[in-house]
Amino acid sequence: MKNITHKQPKTLLNKGSGFLKGYSHSLNPYAGCAFACSYCYVRKLPVQTFRSEDWGTWVDVKTGAAEVLRKELIREQKKGPVSIFMSSSTDPYQPLEHKEQITRSLLIAMSELQPDFLFVQTRSPLVTRDIDLLKQLGDRVRVSMTIETDSDDMRKHFSPQAPPIQARLRSLGELTEAGIATQATIAPLLPSSRDFANALAKVTDRVCVDDFFMGDGSGGRRTEKLKIYEKYQDIEMEKWYQRDAYKKLVRRLEKVFDKNQIYISQDGFMP
Repeated sequence: MKNITHKQPKTLLNKGSGFLKGYSHSLNPYAGCAFACSYCYVRKLPVQTFRSEDWGTWVDVKTGAAEVLRKELIREQKKGPVSIFMSSSTDPYQPLEHKEQITRSLLIAMSELQPDFLFVQTRSPLVTRDIDLLKQLGDRVRVSMTIETDSDDMRKHFSPQAPPIQARLRSLGELTEAGIATQATIAPLLPSSRDFANALAKVTDRVCVDDFFMGDGSGGRRTEKLKIYEKYQDIEMEKWYQRDAYKKLVRRLEKVFDKNQIYISQDGFMP
């Protein structure tokens, strides 16, 4: 990581809106993300377009975040129910979290001032470090692990800096075994094998399927600007870059999951 900046945030909780309208707030422990996934819609958001550095080469660390969050939680809980999506534009468990522990400090604050619901979205096995804190939140938390495919070759093609697929599967299973509510989030779905559904069924009882067209916030236009279709062409997998490609995966999932365990796009991310 070339550009790491420590900043003291004035606020942390952002009002839930758009794709996350079911939440009262979203929460991002960092700005920027070292995983640098090629298809990340944040590449086309102001947080990146107004930066001179390339996406994946910079991270802003929000120091003192826990104290800011405590104050905000006290204030917001007086107004009504507080539901939090963490995180909407970064990974709360990206590599810097090993050292900085901003996310862990936020979880400590939330274990003391518990929100009505917390949704943790990550693609990092590091989340298992915080099983002790997640268990304190009981049924107020769900951990969603992004697992776009069962092929590590696909992972390397689309997001080479992201954690290996098998490590994510193992971590999701560990969370589930610890009694924490979990979800495998296939978002965006990438080419996968017929065994993918069976692999997921071994580690979780809930899946969410999303793609570029439903999930990038612009009907796929942001993804087109990122030239992701060309990455599918490079590996001759254009058939997976279609608006109905997700249905093939859903049919495979329905063979091993009940229909009420399978969610599509936005529904799978709601409290």
